[in-house]
Amino acid sequence: MENLEQVQELLKAKNEVVQEIRKVIVGQDKVIEDLLIALFCKGHCLFVGVPGLAKTLLVNTLAQTLSLDFNRIQFTPDLMPSDITGTEILHEDSGTGKRVFQFIKGPIFSNIILADEINRTPPKTQAALLQAMQEKKVTVGGTTYQLDQPFLVFATQNPIEHEGTYPLPEAQLDRFMFIINVSYPSQEDEINIALSTTIGQSPELKSVLNAQQVVDFQNLIPQVPVSEHVAKYAVALVQSTRPQQNLNAPDFVKEWIDWGAGPRASQYLILGAKAKALMDNRFSATVEDVRAVCHQVLEHRILLNFKAEAENIKVADMIEKLLKIVKV
Repeated sequence: MENLEQVQELLKAKNEVVQEIRKVIVGQDKVIEDLLIALFCKGHCLFVGVPGLAKTLLVNTLAQTLSLDFNRIQFTPDLMPSDITGTEILHEDSGTGKRVFQFIKGPIFSNIILADEINRTPPKTQAALLQAMQEKKVTVGGTTYQLDQPFLVFATQNPIEHEGTYPLPEAQLDRFMFIINVSYPSQEDEINIALSTTIGQSPELKSVLNAQQVVDFQNLIPQVPVSEHVAKYAVALVQSTRPQQNLNAPDFVKEWIDWGAGPRASQYLILGAKAKALMDNRFSATVEDVRAVCHQVLEHRILLNFKAEAENIKVADMIEKLLKIVKV
């Protein structure tokens, strides 16, 4: 692989970013790694976890270490699409005296968006993010505005509250590269959290990267080579989740899965594997790299049927079964 000097810069920057995040976040090593993989792959993330697990704090801390514009949007039932994208107001030109519409940018015009409790707002408002997440632009009043790069949406969702929530539609879930499950800390980590956060001092964070450096590293990831057998494995893994298309799908897939993952899952498996390899100081992606990002890519792209729900079958269990039977 060329650009070896830039690869070393990426590794150095990654370690420094992790070091800064560690000043604030205790434990959650896997969550931090997944977040950085998504960052360097230009991928959006959906964080799922109960309240109080520092999901919001983690994203906020990352934005501070990267010197990026950051906006937090608290999603509520009364939030309107214009509250996210911006709106046009009638403005009187002081020179000519004419009244013209002037566009006032919304909070989405930022590098990192934290969509807090995204499932608390109706689908119409959730959909305001769709064009921005997919095309990196926003259309208001017939005019299209480009968003600054890098642009990433990190959303949080509480899995235990269902009253007053609106499940994200499948089309929107598919726009998220990763779903990241944030679990409870270990006993040792929780003791450290309790001690470090109750001394009345906030750690000082230093900026590690600027926006242009992040974009440069994002452009470096696609250059990581992937052999054909690794690509075939990633595609085989994704296609094995489709009971309709794949006649040779395992029996448990046909029995419990309604719809499998689409082609975007194959793309993200390859991209995530490339970033994982580079962040581990390796210059080509392997099957193990694909397996390392498999759960994060597939969990929100597999739709179980009613029988699976009745028998309390979990998507994570399905993925584990597939990882055991899909051959390289």
